[in-house]
Amino acid sequence: MSDNRPFAAFTRAAELREAFDRSFAEPLPPGPPSLVDLLAIRVGAEPYALRLGDIAGLHADRKVTPVPGGVRTLLGVAGFRGAVVPVYDLQLLLGDLPVETVRWLAMAADEPVAFAFAAQEGQLRVAPEAIIVQRSDSLSRAHVREFVDISGAMRPIIDLSSVLETVRRQMPANLNPGGG
Repeated sequence: MSDNRPFAAFTRAAELREAFDRSFAEPLPPGPPSLVDLLAIRVGAEPYALRLGDIAGLHADRKVTPVPGGVRTLLGVAGFRGAVVPVYDLQLLLGDLPVETVRWLAMAADEPVAFAFAAQEGQLRVAPEAIIVQRSDSLSRAHVREFVDISGAMRPIIDLSSVLETVRRQMPANLNPGGG
C-alpha cells in the first residue's frame, strides 16, 4: 500500500488557501440591522424621546443661574466644562406651561445650548421600523416630526434642530450667532 497522507495534506492546504482567497472576493454578508438610539424623557408629565445623536451630554441637578432678559423660554445659564451656556425650558418651547422643577439638562450636539426637562427615563434602542414619520398639526407638537412605537405605545421624538431654530429666532440679533 502506498501512503497518500502527504498528498492529502497538500490537497487540503490548497483547498483552504482557495477558500481563504475566495472569502475576500465575495461580498460581506449583511450585518445586524442598524438600531436607533433614543433617550426617553418626561417633559412635564408627558413622555418624549430625544435622539442620542442630537445631544452632547446629559446632566442632573446642575445649577441654573437666572439672567435678566426678555426671552421667556430662557431659564438662565449653567456651566459645562468651563463654558457658560444658555439653558432653555423645553416644556415652554413645546408650547406648555413653564417647568416648576428642573432636574435634567441635555446639551445640544450642534450648538452650545442646554434644554431643561423634568425626568429622564432611560435609553431606548429600537429598529428603524419602530420610528414613524408623521407631521403634527398641534401647536404643542410643533417640534415633533417622528414618533417611536414602544410595544404599542407611541412616544413623540423631539426634533432638536427645530427647537434650536425657535431658540435662534427668540435671541436678540446682537447675541444670535446665526445673525437673526
